Amino acid sequence: MRGRTSEAGARDLREFLAGAFQLPADLNPPAEETAPDNDLSAPGSSHTEDFTPTAAPTLDPDLIPAAPQTPTSMASPSRDSDLRRTFPAFPPRPEGDGDGNDGSADDGSGDDASHTHQDAPHTPQFAETWWGNAWVTALEEGALDPKRLLRGRSYAEKGHVDAITVTPGLVLAYVKGSRARPYRVQVRLRTLADADWERFLDAAADRPGDIAALLDKEMPKSLAECGVPLLPGPGDLAPQCSCPDSGHPCKHAAALCYQTARLLDADPFVLLLLRGRGERPLLDALSRRNAARAARAAQEQEPAPLPGVRATDVLAAQGERRLPPLPLPLPIPPHPEQPPVYPAAPGGPDPFALDQLATDAAARAHALLSTGRDPVGDLTLWQDAVRLAAARPGSGLTVTTRALYASLAKATGRSTGELARAVAAWRQGGIEGLAVLEEPWDPPAGRFDRARPLLLAADLPAFRPWHNHLTHPHGHVQLRLGRDGLWYAYESEPGDEDWWPRGTPDLDPVGALTGLGAPGDL
Repeated sequence: MRGRTSEAGARDLREFLAGAFQLPADLNPPAEETAPDNDLSAPGSSHTEDFTPTAAPTLDPDLIPAAPQTPTSMASPSRDSDLRRTFPAFPPRPEGDGDGNDGSADDGSGDDASHTHQDAPHTPQFAETWWGNAWVTALEEGALDPKRLLRGRSYAEKGHVDAITVTPGLVLAYVKGSRARPYRVQVRLRTLADADWERFLDAAADRPGDIAALLDKEMPKSLAECGVPLLPGPGDLAPQCSCPDSGHPCKHAAALCYQTARLLDADPFVLLLLRGRGERPLLDALSRRNAARAARAAQEQEPAPLPGVRATDVLAAQGERRLPPLPLPLPIPPHPEQPPVYPAAPGGPDPFALDQLATDAAARAHALLSTGRDPVGDLTLWQDAVRLAAARPGSGLTVTTRALYASLAKATGRSTGELARAVAAWRQGGIEGLAVLEEPWDPPAGRFDRARPLLLAADLPAFRPWHNHLTHPHGHVQLRLGRDGLWYAYESEPGDEDWWPRGTPDLDPVGALTGLGAPGDL
């Protein structure tokens, strides 16, 4: 008798300690789920014997380990890549934004064999797009029990599905059930073979409008029906859940499938990732394919005949000392052509840098052809770097311009701050503006001496002269006389001597200050 009592006490102690390590529920379980999924006393169960839980023995609270807290999400978005995307959990849908029916207050196992697909009540569409509803149709037509589908749909609408992770061929999430610990649910879908992707890329390359629609988060039917099975059919979805229910699918897997349809509504690239290709690799492959097609088309196109003289005719006429006249040169185009778009390739040159160099070379060639001189041929390395940086919009604020500024500054041995100030001077007055920024000089008597009386006549204070500079006594505005006879305005914080070009150069020193503030403010 004593041995049996000790054995029962040890078993109770093990069960109590095992329960102490279960994760607590994030949310209170719904009212209709007061019984666990495999509760033997739930209505509809085939078990009729009484079930009485054994009371746990009293233990010292100091010896009971603390129960860990449930994390807010089971996903790891920091591990996302081109072939792995994690999406936050959808919030519960508002009341009335669905059928609001979970099927019945059953035990969750869905083992009622009397239900068939024909017995299921009509429910409104769950997804918002045609491709999202096609996913839902594949789920519902391949399910064996509509009762489980209704409860899974209710779970999805009530926000029981945690963050969803999508990788090629797999959707994974944790779904909250009646127990404290959520269930691990995954849905598998066959990935496409390489031959299928080749057919898809060929079809997409022939339909530029479909690619534009896809980038706008729309799935064109012509692209989905191009002979490649993008959307699943009945029986293509293979769910698996850690719950004890053996239904196909169980309500937790059905909930994940319904929430996946909402992901497809928002971004059809999720479907392409499920089939095996990420968004960026897919778009890069399309870009390379389009570039290759354009190159082949250019090679196959016969060039237009150019005016000229055949070499055989010239050699035949040499014996008679009569050479035909040379043809007239081709007319100069009105403007340089736009260079082609260079696609990005792994390990290849930066397409932004190629576009920058090609555009600049075309402009210089057009100027040399039309004027006979290169406008930037005599520039120093530093001046040419400032010119190239000034040709791009912005001032190093975007990712591309920051990279350009860093590359040019490193090549010239300057800092990016020096380059940004020089760009401002170039945009103010070109190469003359850059010289005004960097080269103080002593102007002759005349224009420089007459500037101070003109400023006084405009109710401005007496500016302090230094070389070709005239500085406001408060030290926040400055005028610089260029060798071209123009006045260039500069501004700085008082006392900082951090002068930056401002405004437009002008022959009148007062006019150069226009836009920097009223005379009284200066």
